[in-house]
Amino acid sequence: MILEMKVPSPGESIKEVEIATWLVKDGDYVEKDQAIAEVDSDKATLELPAEASGIITLKAEEGDAVAVGAVVCLIDTGAAKPAGDAPAAPAAEAPKAEAPKTEVKTEAPKAAPAPTTYASGTPSPAARKILDEKNIAPAAVSGTGKDGRITKEDALNAVPSMGTPTGGSRGTERTKLSMLRRKVAERLVAAKNETAMLTTFNEVNMTPINLIRNEYKDAFKAKHGGLGLGFMSFFTKAVTRALQLYPDVNSMMDGDYKIAYDFCDISIAVSGPKGLMVPVVRNAENLTFRGIEADIKRLALRARDGQITVDDMTGGTFTITNGGVFGSMLSTPIINPPQSGILGMHNIIERPIAVNGKVEIHPMMYVALSYDHRIIDGRESVGFLVAVKEALENPVELLMNGDAKRALEL
Repeated sequence: MILEMKVPSPGESIKEVEIATWLVKDGDYVEKDQAIAEVDSDKATLELPAEASGIITLKAEEGDAVAVGAVVCLIDTGAAKPAGDAPAAPAAEAPKAEAPKTEVKTEAPKAAPAPTTYASGTPSPAARKILDEKNIAPAAVSGTGKDGRITKEDALNAVPSMGTPTGGSRGTERTKLSMLRRKVAERLVAAKNETAMLTTFNEVNMTPINLIRNEYKDAFKAKHGGLGLGFMSFFTKAVTRALQLYPDVNSMMDGDYKIAYDFCDISIAVSGPKGLMVPVVRNAENLTFRGIEADIKRLALRARDGQITVDDMTGGTFTITNGGVFGSMLSTPIINPPQSGILGMHNIIERPIAVNGKVEIHPMMYVALSYDHRIIDGRESVGFLVAVKEALENPVELLMNGDAKRALEL
């Protein structure tokens, strides 16, 4: 019996996916539920498991965009499992290694010389548009079309001149961006073009949080099954408090309307093997320090292992991104649309500051709030960031109700 395997729907709004990697070869024997491919959507990379055991026949190539519901492979469920390594794969590959393919390659140069005519080096309209966008002169491109015309494919493959080489390696590699990376790029450009984005800055004295972490992190880890007491729980608590004080920052624009939320779903930007991902901590305003740390750890591990789902990244009313883990001292984070604000954390550096008329050295962090000025005014944005600063510099009183041990569930 031949089973047709179709692309399942990764999410409600996703109509197309891309075959990122086949994990098996054409003609291999696969077991039921074995991962046979990785597919990219515009939100996540997901594994495609085999629906039955049998010999697989691939119907799509790596890099192909396929519609949800389309057949990507066939599984012959009546085929017997080979005793050792499947012989079907080498047999299937044998014709591919035959001479005809090499003949094609040797014949190609024969067709290359073409008489020079008025059309030689002339780009098609589509090719000219692409070359203009790349700022490449048609004379620098060798046309492969009829009579030496420059085709659209020639223009797509053309690269700008890198100058006169002076020695050393000058290799290049052209690879297609994953669907997820292309979607991230599209959203970042849209955020810059479609919002009135501004950024305001402040600095935070991290001494009070460091004192709490140094005093309780070992007990917290022992009590809560190896869970670490990091900075993200403090920042998330400070952000949810500030969002409740300045609800405009926790709202979004929808045409001529403003959508306000009475809950705080905090998107946490994490760097995964497939690029930037932004999973969401739901109703963060109701979570304890332990609950926030546990949720962030769970989502970060799923992102790292490529197991993040579309639902994990759907929604969110505000985003926190931490460039400090890569050593960033200061940045202007880009809004995660359709949200209206994003808080950027940075690295912690000991700097001299004035305290009660004296110079003291303290661990300091710059923080940045990028916001959509169409919906958030300067008073709200600055007030929000000051509220975050105040909570981080006085966490016991403002985030822990005066009792650190109870807030940390120790």
